[in-house]
Amino acid sequence: MLSPFLSGFLIGAGLIIAIGAQNAFVLRQGIRREHVFVLALICSLSDAMLIVLGVTGLGALIERFPALLNAVTLFGIAFLAWYGWLALRRALKPAAMVMAEDRAMPLSKAIITCLTLTFLNPHVYLDTVILIGSLAAPYSGGARIAYTLGAALSSFTWFFALGYGARVLTPLFAKPIAWRILDFLIAGIMFSIAGKLGLWLVLR
Repeated sequence: MLSPFLSGFLIGAGLIIAIGAQNAFVLRQGIRREHVFVLALICSLSDAMLIVLGVTGLGALIERFPALLNAVTLFGIAFLAWYGWLALRRALKPAAMVMAEDRAMPLSKAIITCLTLTFLNPHVYLDTVILIGSLAAPYSGGARIAYTLGAALSSFTWFFALGYGARVLTPLFAKPIAWRILDFLIAGIMFSIAGKLGLWLVLR
């Protein structure tokens, strides 16, 4: 039988390690080597905070007040569509895109974008607060603390590995065509998530 710590780590990794808006942004900034530590730390701490809230019972509160989740979902859909459009526009205008790559994103803008992609994405709440939180039910006392620490550590491990590991792709992205492909992929991810969220909102 898995220890509570390892169980939390594997569950957290299984939910966090997926192609999503937050991961795509960290990957892009990692390739550009811009604000990697700060962004990875923000993502990790955000997940850790939400995991703790989920384990301590916020998930049940969200399920009692679905209007709260609906409001976050609507804002998330709008932001993801907007961010996807920016990526698509970069990909469709190579000359403008190449010039844009020479300008670093200001730290303040990177932080705001990261926080928005994190907290306006309902999947973050579903994964960390509700799913990870509900799966903590079999544990109590020290075992629950160990489970929570394991789940939180999986987020730190993933985002720092993603942000700094992206640097190995730097030679590939010396070519403008690579940026075009990445931005097309990012646009597709953003539009896809926005569409899925819209469908989920209609059918729930």
